[in-house]
Amino acid sequence: MKVILDECLPRRLARHLVDHEVSSVVDAGFAGLGNGRLLGAIQEEFDAFVTIDSNLEYQQALSDNRLSATGPFA
Repeated sequence: MKVILDECLPRRLARHLVDHEVSSVVDAGFAGLGNGRLLGAIQEEFDAFVTIDSNLEYQQALSDNRLSATGPFA
């Protein structure tokens, strides 16, 4: 599974996601994008988006996105 970590998460978290291909938003070249543009940009390349943004579910239509979004709302 290809996982991408939000900018607000420490990159060292990737070490704990064994058996997954993990990138960060920064490493993938998407730093600074707002949530809507970010979700649109990453949904074709990644399977899961890990964030601690507790407002994401209220700001974006997650059901319209093919990503599995994980965070405090999941």
